[in-house]
Amino acid sequence: MTQKDIQHYMRGGTLQLAALPPLSLYIHLPWCLKKCPYCDFNSHEAPGEMPEQRYIDALIADLEASLPLIWGRTVHSIFIGGGTPSLFSPQAIDRLLGDIRARLKLTPDCEITLEANPGTFEKDRFKAFKSAGVSRLSIGVQSFDDAHLKALGRVHDRAQAIAAVEEAAQAFETFNLDIMYALPGQTLENQAQDMRQALALAPPHISIYHLTIEPNTYFAKFPPVVPEEDTAYAMLDQITEMTAQAGLQRYEVSAYAKPGHRCFHNVNYWQFGDYLGIGAGAHSKLSFAHRVVRQVRFREPALYMEKALAGNAVTQENEVSRADLPFEFMLNALRLRDGFKLQDFADKTGLPFTAIQKGLDEAERKGLIERDFIHAKPTERGFDFLNDLQALFLAD
Repeated sequence: MTQKDIQHYMRGGTLQLAALPPLSLYIHLPWCLKKCPYCDFNSHEAPGEMPEQRYIDALIADLEASLPLIWGRTVHSIFIGGGTPSLFSPQAIDRLLGDIRARLKLTPDCEITLEANPGTFEKDRFKAFKSAGVSRLSIGVQSFDDAHLKALGRVHDRAQAIAAVEEAAQAFETFNLDIMYALPGQTLENQAQDMRQALALAPPHISIYHLTIEPNTYFAKFPPVVPEEDTAYAMLDQITEMTAQAGLQRYEVSAYAKPGHRCFHNVNYWQFGDYLGIGAGAHSKLSFAHRVVRQVRFREPALYMEKALAGNAVTQENEVSRADLPFEFMLNALRLRDGFKLQDFADKTGLPFTAIQKGLDEAERKGLIERDFIHAKPTERGFDFLNDLQALFLAD
């Protein structure tokens, strides 16, 4: 797919967006030491020698080809995800961020997050990432239990996880721990021990995910025995209680933060903000005056590099239909504990409020949301049955 002339995106259409939402940049670095059995992300086992410089050349070529679509817009956050981005050297990340700053206007307080895994760092590496311009680290711990880490196919152990978090705490004011629950063989007490260890390290932000068996993964072919649904619900209740006692507020279905430490990048996703995604398999959502467009990059790293360097990294592009916009907006906004302002729906979709009126009425009747004339948010029941709540906004 060739990059279309900017006039194609600016032509008249059925939507009328009063203003464009905040813009974020997502950068995908696709390599890991090895593929985890539960992972369905676009990640690939690292080659003997990482093609760092060629891949960064491709990212910058991809960015330059996309500049006309975001011309004049300010970037509020950057998220470097993967894969395992911490496999890239601090020097490579420094070059990448420098090349981005030369081409984009960033806010003075632009949040720049890098995902890191405990099995891929040595002493002072995190400090070097901080010196390169990273302001926030997200550490893929998943568990502090060696047996569970082995079951998950992780390359690190408990001691490495603790050392990585302690190192991150010295280098970064804000960092995140990724934790998983409902793991193979995990009991309620195991899970409580994991949380006690995580909270003892005083992270300002924790993202906590239920292990799900995704299609096309090793676990889908060879399913492990995981806790029953009632046990998993009890684990989530326990997590929410323990994090609250530690001063972390559950502000999104899977995210808990101390005051001032919410992840702006993810909040922008959930509030239906815009994001340009560059890198192998990256997704974008971009708004224009009369339309909302989604893009996908080539997935396979070698093919992505070849295509991006030729100025042609996009393999799929589609305009989000009017019929699908209400569900797309609500799928994100209802993940937030505070919900959304009704005016934001009109501003970010270009649709009238009546497009979600029927779904909101039904959700309120079922006790899944509470609202006034300005605001709507999920109730406790709505949070517990989020899929049911979101489904009320699917196109007929």
